[in-house]
Amino acid sequence: MDDRLIVALDVPDALAGLKLAETLGDAVSFYKIGLGMLTGGGLALANELKQEHGKRIFLDMKLFDIGATIEAAVRGLARYDIDFLTVHGDPHVVRAAKQGAAGSGLKILAVTILTSLDRDDLDAGLIRPGELHELTVERAARAFDAGADGVIASPREAAAIRALPGAGLIVTPGVRPAGAALGDQKRVETPAAAIAAGADHLVVGRPVWQAADPRAAAQAILSEIAG
Repeated sequence: MDDRLIVALDVPDALAGLKLAETLGDAVSFYKIGLGMLTGGGLALANELKQEHGKRIFLDMKLFDIGATIEAAVRGLARYDIDFLTVHGDPHVVRAAKQGAAGSGLKILAVTILTSLDRDDLDAGLIRPGELHELTVERAARAFDAGADGVIASPREAAAIRALPGAGLIVTPGVRPAGAALGDQKRVETPAAAIAAGADHLVVGRPVWQAADPRAAAQAILSEIAG
């Protein structure tokens, strides 16, 4: 199976997530479970999909705290045998997360700038002036320097990040098949464009689970990736 497609299980609870995974069957091998699912049995679902169904798991927690807390949290989450975990891309957070993941197969992915944000959002958050593209690439470079295994970034920044010395994995949300609704995403590209730009994995949620036939929607995306 092509694990470059990661389907986001952004559904209300673990039962809905498991039902969707069963619908997708062997078409999809990699799933993202995020904060929205955490109180709905997300960790239990991650464990079931991993241990009983042989799926790869991306836990999208976007952790941010002091170093000691991050290290302890990541050490605990690594016990679930998950594959990817997100933390904020601040170097002190990345370094602590890597310490917590030591001895496990867990890969730490650093969030650069959320694909739902634009320059106005950064201004409102008191983020320093500068072009969003350049800030994203700079955050990625600092995250890699701090030891991140990969970064989360818009497909529009993927090519520039891929060109960085020592660049690792690039995982891109903000991917929408041609004609799909953008939802709350502001910096998007098609699956083919994201892969061509250098992305290793594409995270797609609503275009799959909101489709009348989720399995067919996932297979169409996989076909575009393969092409």
